Amino acid sequence: MLILPAEADEALVTTAVDRISKVVSPTGGEVTKLDRWGRKRFAYELARQTEGYYVVVQFHAEPETQQELDRTLKIADEVIRHKVLLMPEKTNAKASPASVEA
Repeated sequence: MLILPAEADEALVTTAVDRISKVVSPTGGEVTKLDRWGRKRFAYELARQTEGYYVVVQFHAEPETQQELDRTLKIADEVIRHKVLLMPEKTNAKASPASVEA
C-alpha cells in the first residue's frame, strides 16, 4: 500500500508503480493488480498534509525482495508512506464439513 500526495495524477501513480516493478522484476516477480482507492482524509496530519491518494499494488516476488522494496519506497520522493504486507497463499482445497454427533 502506498500513500501519495493528495494531488497525485496518473503520471505520479505510474511512476510509483514503475519503481515497484523495477525492484520486483529482476528476481522473477511481477505486479499482478493495481487498485486505486483515491483521495482519503488522514486520521491525523502526516508530513503537514491532511489528505493522501491511496494505491494498493499486489505483486508476486521472492521474499528477499521485500527489503529492497522497503528501501526503495522509503527514499522515493513521491511516497508519503508505504506498507509491504505478506498475503497468505490461497488454497483450492475446501474445508471438510464438521461432523455432528447425536
